[in-house]
Amino acid sequence: MAQGIPDEVMMNTALIKELAEVAKDAALQQGVLMRIKETPNSSELVTYTSFTLFPTPVPKDVFHQALAVQTHYNTLVDKISQDADFLQEALASTIAVDDFTARLFKIHQQILKEGRSQSIVLGLNRSDYMLDQREDGTSSLKQIEINTFAASFGGLASRTPDVHRQILKVAGRLEESQRILDNNPAAGLVGAIAKAWELYGSERAIVMFLVEDTQRNIFDQRCIEYELWKRNIPTRRKGFGDVVKTGKLDQDKRLFVDDLEVAVVYFRNGYMPQNYISEQYWDARLLMERSLAAKCPDISTHLAGTKKVQQVLAKPGVLEKFFPDQPQVVGQIRATFAGLYTLDMGPEGDKTVAMALAAPDRFVLKPQREGGGNNIYGSEICKVLEEMKEPTERTAYILMDKIHPTPSKNYLLKRDAPLQISNCLCELGAYGAYVRRGEDMVMNECVGHLLRTKSSEHADGGVAVGVAVLDNPLLF
Repeated sequence: MAQGIPDEVMMNTALIKELAEVAKDAALQQGVLMRIKETPNSSELVTYTSFTLFPTPVPKDVFHQALAVQTHYNTLVDKISQDADFLQEALASTIAVDDFTARLFKIHQQILKEGRSQSIVLGLNRSDYMLDQREDGTSSLKQIEINTFAASFGGLASRTPDVHRQILKVAGRLEESQRILDNNPAAGLVGAIAKAWELYGSERAIVMFLVEDTQRNIFDQRCIEYELWKRNIPTRRKGFGDVVKTGKLDQDKRLFVDDLEVAVVYFRNGYMPQNYISEQYWDARLLMERSLAAKCPDISTHLAGTKKVQQVLAKPGVLEKFFPDQPQVVGQIRATFAGLYTLDMGPEGDKTVAMALAAPDRFVLKPQREGGGNNIYGSEICKVLEEMKEPTERTAYILMDKIHPTPSKNYLLKRDAPLQISNCLCELGAYGAYVRRGEDMVMNECVGHLLRTKSSEHADGGVAVGVAVLDNPLLF
């Protein structure tokens, strides 16, 4: 394991068994927790959130590159969200074939027509990268996606450094334990929510977490909730059903749910089609968007995070539109782009299809969906493209170059899974937080990082869907 834990430690069966026990207890002690899948809505029985036994080596230069570019990504997302013409043009082909994106866009258009009620914009996002191995053996940072909606694991990522420090100390690896970085994205995310709440200007008004009915990953969210309560900021968890039943706007467009005034709507639900089980849920989303409350994200920021927007940004000259006279910023962002290709109707899209069918193993087909487990790889790409009933269906996807990260050896600790060494790949995320009031950017920060690792046999999937596990970078 290059620059990481030596083989004599990795292959010492007795030591590994001991360390695994230490690790699980340390995770439970630090609160790196998840409800069990058998009872996803009860905290009577919980387990540790899956994680790696050892931290994964990550080159210092690419790690710091990801953190340094994050404030520019925050600015970019915010600028896109304010550019109605750009969103209209970028998403035109997608909304023609993707009903979910079309529904979101309809809400966006209605808000534009009525005029935005709120002057406060709150953005909490996470830009995710993989490290592409160059021919000379060095790594290059390549963006997978930017999550502008419900960017998770900021809470638990704040608690994993101490777990790995403890494991390394017991393993006799004191020097490596001191190389584990402090990381507290939860504090930064809370700082931005608190700032938006403060700017709203009512001490009685609440921060409303809009949450799913089934919630295994509740402890990650509780980290943020409890930090808000420590600052005497009232917080409540509500579902779409609560907004449907009791949500209303007063004449000033203040939002009330269960007779509580809402200063901030923090969406942890609403990013997938199956989250909207009835027309009433869509009405509830529109009601919240029309309100004076700060939304995280608001509808235009939600749309700014779509895969299609990511692909359009990679076209020559597009970034320059958002950062005129800032070639250095453009260069920093563009350096993280992987090859992205349009599947729109026309010669360029036809060329992309031919390219994908000729060499499917070189690419990833990505639909407009958040959350892990939606991407399409290898021969499945040919199958999906060839089985489309209408050629226009392809415009609901983009094609991206497949990234080839350097694998490393590690043990993935998962409940009820055997303790065995795996070939692993990691994904690095950088958390961004920003608050804008009117034209004034009040806060714009990179607030922490997230490392997730999965076995190389899994092409796709995140922690919440049970494929990837939490990790920490061991910088070298």
